[in-house]
Amino acid sequence: MSEAAIIPLDNVDPALVEELLDRAFEPGRHARTAYKVRDGMDWLPALSFAALDTREMLVGTIQCWPVALTAPDGRPHPMIMVGPVAVLPEKQGEGFGKALVTASLSGIDSRAPLPQVMIGDAEYYGEWGFVADHTSGWELPGPFEAHRLLVRCDNPAVLPEAGTLGPWTR
Repeated sequence: MSEAAIIPLDNVDPALVEELLDRAFEPGRHARTAYKVRDGMDWLPALSFAALDTREMLVGTIQCWPVALTAPDGRPHPMIMVGPVAVLPEKQGEGFGKALVTASLSGIDSRAPLPQVMIGDAEYYGEWGFVADHTSGWELPGPFEAHRLLVRCDNPAVLPEAGTLGPWTR
């Protein structure tokens, strides 16, 4: 990946992004729970990127979304949903995914960071501090594996113990 480039995702034709996502996750991806969590939201351009290979071909993307964990008392706790992180199957293992995650997370303002949440593998995303330790009381609007619901937060004391993750509509 030495001569590859990470560029803002909004510089890429949306049709190319959709094609890449279909190849990375298969066309049935829209039925996944993560799509329900961020339903109706627009991705956050400042935290969403594309990876181009040495031939300047699109090989990966990352998108981040405004979501909220709504506590049982109805109070929304804003968060950033990281993902999907998508890399073409034939380009996986070449460092594109790591570069995309690093670029995205480095764009979060450290003076007032929102917790970041994702559905993913703790073994991979743990490198950036994502853990399932604080999400056992959280619900999603569809099926999910509890050990794959991960959060990254500098101060876990601010995280609600229970709630439902969904679009941040306020």
